Amino acid sequence: MATADEIDALLPQTQCTRCGYVDCRAYAEAVALGEAGINQCPPGGAEGIARLAAATGRPVIPLSAAHGTEGPRRLALIDEEWCIGCTLCIAACPVDAIVGANKRMHTVIDAACTGCELCLPACPVDCIEMVAPTPCTGWAAWSQPQAAEARARYAFHQERLQRAEAEQAQRLVAKAEHKLQDLAAHSRITDAGELDRKRAVIEAALARARARR
Repeated sequence: MATADEIDALLPQTQCTRCGYVDCRAYAEAVALGEAGINQCPPGGAEGIARLAAATGRPVIPLSAAHGTEGPRRLALIDEEWCIGCTLCIAACPVDAIVGANKRMHTVIDAACTGCELCLPACPVDCIEMVAPTPCTGWAAWSQPQAAEARARYAFHQERLQRAEAEQAQRLVAKAEHKLQDLAAHSRITDAGELDRKRAVIEAALARARARR
């Protein structure tokens, strides 16, 4: 039986979630445990199923219609005249293939786009469309080096989000600790009993935050 690492190495790493899992790695782990079929990855297509069948010893079966269809690899294209610079698509992209800033025009890095389509529902003005630069499908439209780069970009994306979350938590802790130093001055509450109750609530929240570090 193939390991999760071996199965993950056979996936296109589009991170599209169409397999029903949060990312390619989660799907690979489910396949390795026998909890998911080898036919749930539309981007990999028929060749992807054949690769997984060879690795797992399972029979080749058709792509699951419930998870999508095999089609040409598509790239996201932003209509820059309609883009309002909301940054929601930037946050939605699992491989950081969209660049821009708040209230500034966004654009897609074609070479990094995996065609996951996760940016489409995020856009509030529907200024993103998917275009097919090639009629090729599955692994005929996607190479192993591209999959490796997509995996690396996704890993960096995850690390960046975790770092930002940790930094935000640290800022909130520092703010709460500052308030605790002189709670009466930072609160409209004048009743001593209520101040003690609020202090206890903040201290409990700080204890939970420190425990998560």
